Amino acid sequence: HINKNGKAGALIKENIWKSLFGKESYSDVRFRKLGSDLLKLVEGFLAQEIYDCNILQQGSNLIGAVSNKKIDKLYSSSLRNAQLISEQQQQKSANYYYYKYLIEKNYFELSDVELKRSEKSNVESIINNLDYFYLAEKLRWYTSVLSRKQLVSHEYQLLFIDEIISHLSKYKYEEIPVIKIYHQTYLTQIDSENEDYYFKLKDTLNRYWHILTLKEAEDTYFNLLNYCIKKLNHGSEIFLKEFFDLYKMLLDKEIILPNGELNPWNFKNVVMASLRLGEYSWTEKFINEYKDKLPTEFRNNAVSYNLGLVYFYQKKFDKVKEQLREVEYEDISYNLGSKSMLIAIYYEQDDFEALLSLCDTFKTYLNR
Repeated sequence: HINKNGKAGALIKENIWKSLFGKESYSDVRFRKLGSDLLKLVEGFLAQEIYDCNILQQGSNLIGAVSNKKIDKLYSSSLRNAQLISEQQQQKSANYYYYKYLIEKNYFELSDVELKRSEKSNVESIINNLDYFYLAEKLRWYTSVLSRKQLVSHEYQLLFIDEIISHLSKYKYEEIPVIKIYHQTYLTQIDSENEDYYFKLKDTLNRYWHILTLKEAEDTYFNLLNYCIKKLNHGSEIFLKEFFDLYKMLLDKEIILPNGELNPWNFKNVVMASLRLGEYSWTEKFINEYKDKLPTEFRNNAVSYNLGLVYFYQKKFDKVKEQLREVEYEDISYNLGSKSMLIAIYYEQDDFEALLSLCDTFKTYLNR
């Protein structure tokens, strides 16, 4: 019911009670207790669903459980199972190495009791996997901080980051692609003048994006998109095509389509880039093909506004006005964009009375 309309207010307690207990007298205390118990079950179920999807964690936990309970008949099979799962993993983001670390640690604790003390242990694997996780995850968060600082001037106190950067200047970790990706992202962010960093990150991501989660891949590709925007703002028009091609690739690989949905701002960015490149037919086809992937609550606004943009670039000004009448102006971005388009249209059509009137109301809106 909540998923259907966003609220549970229409659910009446007495009606639910009647469905459960028939003619039995309603008890608010008992109903609240049942509701509390149900919530705990739901929360446990949601957590269990996440656990069921994480087979690496399950493999690690199984080794730990077998070791703790000393179930010697399961030693070999639990180890084989964890190693097989680890080898078959395609996603190898930072968390992969964290769970590899746990698997190796649990294996050590199991073998420390059972194997001969003279045999070489797996301590090196334990430490290496922990280091890979730490380096990749530290870099991932640091690149996120650098992105945020471009928008808001917050200061962050981050331990060991200088030492990590210095370490990575000597050791490239070519065999660990996730570290390579985030190190290259860092270089692209701190030295935007060196375009080689951008193209190297793009090549690395295109080769290894599948080892990341979809969210991590999207975030990292957005560093490339933001780099393109920065270069465009400095007048480097070649990055408009780069920006457009990146978005097309993100659509083709469905990286920016989590659960089959397209964010309306990504939708608008694709439209703007393609129109600036003169790809009018492609843009109309894109709008028609992807409009149903927009969230329902944003769909009409996004489609009407972006079709208005298409007609604006084609100088079909009367059709622009028709489209903008369909746009609801609660959203500031659509409001600003629509008024800007209308000002340009009135100017192009020499309709100076309407132009001056709109300029006055627009100025009032901006001040407000």
